[in-house]
Amino acid sequence: MSFRQAVRKLCKELANPASLQKPFNSLPNAGKLFELGGHTRTKSRLEILQWIFLSGQAAFIVGTCSSTSMAEDVSTESSSKNATSMDDFSGLLKVEDESVISNEHTSKWRVFTDNGRDYFLKGNIPQAERFFLSALQEAKEGFGERDPHVASACNNLAELYRVSKDFDKAEPLYVEAINILEEYFGVNDVRVGAALHNLGHFYLGQRKLEKARVCYQIKRRVLGEAHTEYADTMYHLGTVLYLQGKEKDAEDLILDSIDILEAGGHGESISCVRRMQYLAQIYNKSNRFPEAENLLRKILHMMELSKGWKSLDTVVIAERLALTLEAAGRLKEAVELLERCFDARKNLLHREHIQTAADMLHIARMKIVITKELPQANNSQAIAELDKAKSLLDDSVRIARKLIVQFLEQKEKTERFGVSPRTRKDGHSAVVILLQSLNALGALEITEQGYLGSQKQEHFKAEANASLRQCISTFQELRSEQSISDSPEVQAEYLLCLQSLYLSISKGAARQAGEEKEIQEEIRRVKGEISNAGKT
Repeated sequence: MSFRQAVRKLCKELANPASLQKPFNSLPNAGKLFELGGHTRTKSRLEILQWIFLSGQAAFIVGTCSSTSMAEDVSTESSSKNATSMDDFSGLLKVEDESVISNEHTSKWRVFTDNGRDYFLKGNIPQAERFFLSALQEAKEGFGERDPHVASACNNLAELYRVSKDFDKAEPLYVEAINILEEYFGVNDVRVGAALHNLGHFYLGQRKLEKARVCYQIKRRVLGEAHTEYADTMYHLGTVLYLQGKEKDAEDLILDSIDILEAGGHGESISCVRRMQYLAQIYNKSNRFPEAENLLRKILHMMELSKGWKSLDTVVIAERLALTLEAAGRLKEAVELLERCFDARKNLLHREHIQTAADMLHIARMKIVITKELPQANNSQAIAELDKAKSLLDDSVRIARKLIVQFLEQKEKTERFGVSPRTRKDGHSAVVILLQSLNALGALEITEQGYLGSQKQEHFKAEANASLRQCISTFQELRSEQSISDSPEVQAEYLLCLQSLYLSISKGAARQAGEEKEIQEEIRRVKGEISNAGKT
């Protein structure tokens, strides 16, 4: 089946609603706040429509949104060479025969469209919908049912429904816009390519990958390799193929997209940098660490020259490079780079920021691992490294506890209205970091036993157990906060604490059968909850 036939098939499916797949209601979370670099790319950022205007006889078409998780740069910088701004329109729009259409309906179309856009950007979706629906009706009456202005109105309304997750209403509007533009301009017109991009973006957001691939493939053919947006289309098609498991084809397309941008003098653009980062992620997931390292070092070099270390963008790239070095087993290099990132971040964010606590935790964990790999003769060096790690973990625990208290106090103050999603997310992250830090403290104390005499070993074992019990009591204190305690991530950390404590006391000289049994029962209960949550 040709790609054109595939699109026609999509149109036929729309005529039979039962054949349509049920859309997903949310995008997968691709990052966690408390992970290195997590603050720069959140999935909760506000979706902002880009109003792309296409010149010639067509009216304007609302462009794509900037926050789809699978394709980070989603055409934020690209548009047709002939694109113009809204201010360039005087209210009367020329059509193909150079005549002028001006009547009551066309005037209302313009007013309703502007009002719909204004309300949309203010977040007033219901009012924006009313104006966009009216604009669609006025476009049909003023310009004719199959006029490009109608395609524009369809696309505006489809974008609104997409953002408000009313996918069943959005899809047929996108397809209708494409059909109108194909009839009016022909199937190989650039405006058809832009509309196909919007539909592909819509499918990509719902993980309807095959449909997205078809749209991007046709857009690629429509634009041709000489078009300025060709590289952009190759990148989006590459991300779809990667999600479909076609890694080699995806990699080739993304590499070609980067090469085209670099050849055109855009190698240091935001778009090109993001594509290189995406490719580095592909390499890391495939355990191709040298290739990922080369790309990230290239990006870091550009960041250091353009922004320096006083920019969080530079810090985030350096942290990603450090994680790649860590995955490759080059722990000392990774720690040195992470410590530089930590020092830079302290100057950019306040010292008690949640991300600072996460950095401390990560560096401490790596120091513990490095210590275990030291020769037994280096006791003094090992103890010095463990002391540094303990200091970092103590600070991480302190910061996380403080942030949890702030979260609970704010929740109590706003009990009537509830806390914001951002505040709740910060509270969740603080709990995870606290549990992880306490668990790491327990592991540190156990590691330190091996470098000390038998008399001190029991002391450090007691300290380790105390840290693990704090981890358990913290979870139990927050059990009433179900949005946090029911989180699989929080439960996983709680389970790890339980298992570590059980292992420790079961090997102790003074075993307590009652406590062992209680912990065993709690371990079984938590495992059951995690298993049941995974099935739903």
